[in-house]
Amino acid sequence: MDQEAATDVLVLDTDHLAVLEGRSEARERLAHKLEDSGQDLATTIVSAEEELRGLLAQIHRVVDPHKQINAYERLRRRLEFFASWTVLPWGTRSADLFIQLHRQRIRCGSMDLKIACIVMAHRPRP
Repeated sequence: MDQEAATDVLVLDTDHLAVLEGRSEARERLAHKLEDSGQDLATTIVSAEEELRGLLAQIHRVVDPHKQINAYERLRRRLEFFASWTVLPWGTRSADLFIQLHRQRIRCGSMDLKIACIVMAHRPRP
């Protein structure tokens, strides 16, 4: 996605994606808000990494192959989910912003800061 195309995109972080995956009242509220916004939706490669790492860890914790079936199915569904979404990449501009903000000792988790840098890197420049 180029920078101009990112203008009206609503970027969801890992927490939002987890809510959308579930079947709850919170999921319904979020889905309605997103639909009502009229904006295109995207996520970041960092959010994809976080979700996939969690699923892979679940698979590797279980020794019995039969008990891995559900975890592999969740992994398959998430791969399909990410394949259908715009996933903003981590690039040179994101990395440069991360280094700048990290040096400023911004009080933010490393992965959250990476997500913010990806979003900032894909905003149109003034």
